[in-house]
Amino acid sequence: MLAMASVPGGDRRTRVHVVSDVHGNARDLARAGEGADALVCLGDLVLFLDYADHSRGIFPDLFGTENADRIVELRTARRFEEARAFGARLWAGLDEDRAAAIEKAVRRQYAELFAAFPTPTYATYGNVDMPRLWREYARPGTTVLDGERVEIGGWTFGFVGGGLRTPMRTPYEITDEEYAAKIEAVGEVDVLCTHIPPEVPELVYDTVARRFERGSRALLDAIRRTRPRYALFGHVHQPLVRRMRIGATECVNVGHFAAGGRPWALEW
Repeated sequence: MLAMASVPGGDRRTRVHVVSDVHGNARDLARAGEGADALVCLGDLVLFLDYADHSRGIFPDLFGTENADRIVELRTARRFEEARAFGARLWAGLDEDRAAAIEKAVRRQYAELFAAFPTPTYATYGNVDMPRLWREYARPGTTVLDGERVEIGGWTFGFVGGGLRTPMRTPYEITDEEYAAKIEAVGEVDVLCTHIPPEVPELVYDTVARRFERGSRALLDAIRRTRPRYALFGHVHQPLVRRMRIGATECVNVGHFAAGGRPWALEW
């Protein structure tokens, strides 16, 4: 599906600001569109647990910083089964139902974050987001896209949200086949916008977490086949390489917005 944006093209230059991995940073998000014709958001609005500051996020709000320290330690060591067992014991001791407690906290964050989006904003989901809530909080001026296209300033932007299945079991992880179908639905575009990167070692390795995150082979194949001008993504907070060229396409990790607070700018 191709939607028409209100951003003008023609002789006038167009500037788009792009953010990803917002993780609760509503203060900087409110300023992210300044000086731009549009804002593009590549997902991960929710802050469940801040790996740099274990006192921030839904998990420490519910269980305290000490328990957050422990679960980060287990996950960083890739002891995922122990981390799940530890988390299960904590959730079992909570008076409130787990799903209800998480949704309540996510709703509080979404109310603040969606209110911070400028007009117009074009957004897709990250792997930690809850897609079923987005259309409830998206105001006029915010367009949610997943497996869809939109025209901005004469260029066609394609959006594919979510992440692939991992041992972390974050909320919006889908199968490789489902993800590839969304990539296929987008087709040929000028700018391909995704939450996760293409499956290239330099783009998927996180130098601080010291692990390879999941990238998409289908996305890499589409970049090689359809040759967009740009492929923009986030997900890996501290990548080995932030940008590289794949054939005719400039591939860019737009940055960890929660930490940096500054959007990446695209102008044409």
